[in-house]
Amino acid sequence: MNVKDLKVVNKSVTKIDSMSLALGKPSYVADFRPKNALWVKMLWSPHAHARIVSIDLSEAEKMPGVKAVLWHGNVPRVAHCTAGQGYPEPSPYDTFMFDTKVRYVGDRVAAVAAETPQQAEAALKKIKVEYEVLKPVLSIDEAFAEGAPIIHDEPDVTIPIPVPFEPKKNLVAHLAMEVGDLEKGLAEADFAFDHTYETQYAQHTPIETYVSLAQIDARGRIVITTSTQVPFHCRRIVAQCLEIPVQQIRVIKPRIGGGFGSKQEMLLEDVVALFAMRTKRPVMWEFSREENFRTGRTRHPIRTRLRMGVKKDGRITAFGMEATSNTGAYGGHGLTVVGCCGSKVLPLYRADNVKFEGKVAYTNLPVCGAYRGFGATQAFFAAETLMDEMAEAIGMDPAEFRKINHIRTGESSPVFEALGEGKKGTPMTIGSCALTECIEIGAKAIGWDKRTDWRTKTGRYRRGMGMCTLMQGSSVPEIDMGAASIKMNEDGSFNLLIGATDLGTGSDTVLGQIAAEAIGTTIDKMIVYSSDTDFTPFDVGAYASSTTYLSGEAARKCGAKVKKQILETASEMLHVPVEDLDAEGGFVRSKDGENELPFSEISLYSLYQKNQYQIMDTASHITHKSPPPFAAHYVEVEVDTWTGAVKVLNYVATVDCGTAINPKLAEGQTEGGVLNGISYALTEEYLFNADGKMTNANFSDYHIFSIRDKPPIQAILVPSYEETGPYGAKSVSEICINGGMPAIANAIYNATGARLYTTPFTPEKVWRAINKVQ
Repeated sequence: MNVKDLKVVNKSVTKIDSMSLALGKPSYVADFRPKNALWVKMLWSPHAHARIVSIDLSEAEKMPGVKAVLWHGNVPRVAHCTAGQGYPEPSPYDTFMFDTKVRYVGDRVAAVAAETPQQAEAALKKIKVEYEVLKPVLSIDEAFAEGAPIIHDEPDVTIPIPVPFEPKKNLVAHLAMEVGDLEKGLAEADFAFDHTYETQYAQHTPIETYVSLAQIDARGRIVITTSTQVPFHCRRIVAQCLEIPVQQIRVIKPRIGGGFGSKQEMLLEDVVALFAMRTKRPVMWEFSREENFRTGRTRHPIRTRLRMGVKKDGRITAFGMEATSNTGAYGGHGLTVVGCCGSKVLPLYRADNVKFEGKVAYTNLPVCGAYRGFGATQAFFAAETLMDEMAEAIGMDPAEFRKINHIRTGESSPVFEALGEGKKGTPMTIGSCALTECIEIGAKAIGWDKRTDWRTKTGRYRRGMGMCTLMQGSSVPEIDMGAASIKMNEDGSFNLLIGATDLGTGSDTVLGQIAAEAIGTTIDKMIVYSSDTDFTPFDVGAYASSTTYLSGEAARKCGAKVKKQILETASEMLHVPVEDLDAEGGFVRSKDGENELPFSEISLYSLYQKNQYQIMDTASHITHKSPPPFAAHYVEVEVDTWTGAVKVLNYVATVDCGTAINPKLAEGQTEGGVLNGISYALTEEYLFNADGKMTNANFSDYHIFSIRDKPPIQAILVPSYEETGPYGAKSVSEICINGGMPAIANAIYNATGARLYTTPFTPEKVWRAINKVQ
């Protein structure tokens, strides 16, 4: 298909919800709170590791306004996983609504529902808890040490799939693969490298914290309005926890004030649902910012050891990665994140000898989960920093080194088949790759030819340039499924119902564009409704960069079916063969130009006049490959060699996402992800005291980059065409976050000669590294 022939797709139409959001119309969970809703407050554990010996609730239950209290003694004990993933989940069932043991500072102890937040808080202070404090495990080294305290010693912890899982050794997951012989590849290399890199805890910090509202409808069903990325997974897990049928629960996702992976969880919904069942009142629970930091999900800190070899001609002979991840107190997403360290990074470059090992540890620290980039972010820091070091060793320009080694259209990698989600992956041949063009266009945009060696630079302030190349994926093949349904109305408009979840990314608009293109109408005729488990068809939700590629293809297929019905009805009305008709812009026209019918007349005919039927259809889609988007990131920084302060002066991100369905939205995704990546590289970090308590759970002490901090960022879309995606599209939303750490690290080296192996690049850390080489 020629992209130039598209009428709605590949156009920067306005987001369909932009006006209502700009005018402050009720859109988010908290906007829908009934006046008589109860408020929930939670008593959190003050200890990183302890047993609850006893709880006395008697005084709390008598407090004014208190309507119910939940604790481990009056709720179902059901082992489950809070991660919103496919079923059966590739994660352990190691979580209980409330338990007799707490495993991190911020774990649940007891919850109160009261008439006001103040009354709920007052009641919490009356709860008396006796703890047996246990020795905490506060690092991956402590977790795997001989005789380490066992974090999950409960007998009913299980894992629903057959993968390595040894809770008595604090081991959440272990996976490994090897193609060729890594040791042989290292021996053949002219230069061999063995370095270890570490990345830190960080939080997604969405503007809207976790928030859920539950109420009982007129038929006695539980209606949960919640800020979630995974409404269907949420419904299933809540039903599991409460031991009630799925049909008793309806989950509605309104607009979301940011997710970035953090809301790929069932984290509040079980509590508000059970309170609603017991009180018969609407129940609201909203995290404070401190609670979001302490108890919300985080990025996995990962230690990555790389062993790589390269010949003088630039050929990579060996690529070995050992990734050891800290998943915190509970194991949701543990296996899949560490798996993505390998599966999203190792295939980027050709190497005959490839080896991967991933291990995941329980610790008594905050719980990790899904975060944009999902393991690739951490591993690309290591891989792309070492790629720069290897290029220097052989005297080759870093951009040229990547150009001669990266995977290309028509090529494959054994890693695709070797690494999947708790099982083998899916073999795949690259169908589209414009990475060489990304490298060249980005280099020109940043002025790469003006880059000079660090040894020529003097003075306090020194500038440097760095770059990296990246890949990600588009959906989880053979596992994730999305669906769409479309109904035609009398005026020629259409209801598009999709289970896919718009996080503010614009997916409602993008899917509307795809459906409109397939039908042959305009975007203003699409009425899009998403993410209501009673009314919209199933979708796994917003994760794994799946929405455009997976759910978009469901929308395209459904639109094509509806278009077929429209043309068949028009053929009956016009007495013209279907093959001589086409639809465009809300009209059916004969190819000879003699006949024309507006969609409105066709719909009225089908509904009221002859051979009546509803023009409508549904379609589902499951992917059989995960085509990677590709990107090249370039950055220029200025380093204050006296203080170690790093200032980003300019950032260029080129990305091959296939056909950009909505170019402005794709550019916005890229710019936002880049800023998130810069912030993670330079400032964001959880700080803990000796007892495992986070000490900077606020925006005063945990600094995120805002628009005030934003450097110039240029997002450049480099087109390719992915035959398996809707109108040639691939994903774009995650890859953009992966470049900040390696590109900036390489730029700091180019400015100062200092290599950095741990993040974030704080002034002190940079200053110390500079002083080691000067």
